[in-house]
Amino acid sequence: MAAPGRGGRWALALLLLPPLLVLPAPGAAAEITFELPDNAKQCFYEDIAQGTKCTLEFQVITGGHYDVDCRLEDPDGNVLYKEMKKQYDSFTFTASKNGTYKFCFSNEFSTFTHKTVYFDFQVGEDPPLFPSENRVSALTQMESACVSIHEALKSVIDFQTRFRLREAQGRSRAEDLNTRVAYWSVGEALILLVVSIGQVFLLKSFFSDKRTTTTRVGS
Repeated sequence: MAAPGRGGRWALALLLLPPLLVLPAPGAAAEITFELPDNAKQCFYEDIAQGTKCTLEFQVITGGHYDVDCRLEDPDGNVLYKEMKKQYDSFTFTASKNGTYKFCFSNEFSTFTHKTVYFDFQVGEDPPLFPSENRVSALTQMESACVSIHEALKSVIDFQTRFRLREAQGRSRAEDLNTRVAYWSVGEALILLVVSIGQVFLLKSFFSDKRTTTTRVGS
């Protein structure tokens, strides 16, 4: 489901995940699509160095009203981000201290429907395309062209990911609508059948011969 990420990214698509999952080391990023059962909670952990800029972006692809609870905590348990029943959102923060940061997705408010959730967690900046990219001297024409192409390809990957998520969500909505229409059609057919049979018996009762009894009274 998840497409290959930006430079240094790794992509992973899972149908079922264990309750706890440790993400890659700092400096990397993760794109994950996972199933979140009803009345369930899924947590992820990432070791982040102080001063590192991070971005958490998520979207519910299928299930129920396409919403989920999300919560992000720092190593001391302080809540940095908390949203209830969100369909999608993005949150950027800078780590204030070294340690393990925790973010959880909860579907505990749902009793019957499970969700499919996608999230992209970026830690730090992408590594330079060339080891000497940050040098004082200007890049060569070839190096500048490579950097431009690299940036353009990253934008293409981002657009592809967004369109794939929209396509998956739209397909889920269409299948759900198709199921409801099918059930409604079956229900209407049964109602028409019952009404037709009832009308036949009703009309038959109007034209059926009624038996009459004659009683003779003696004089």
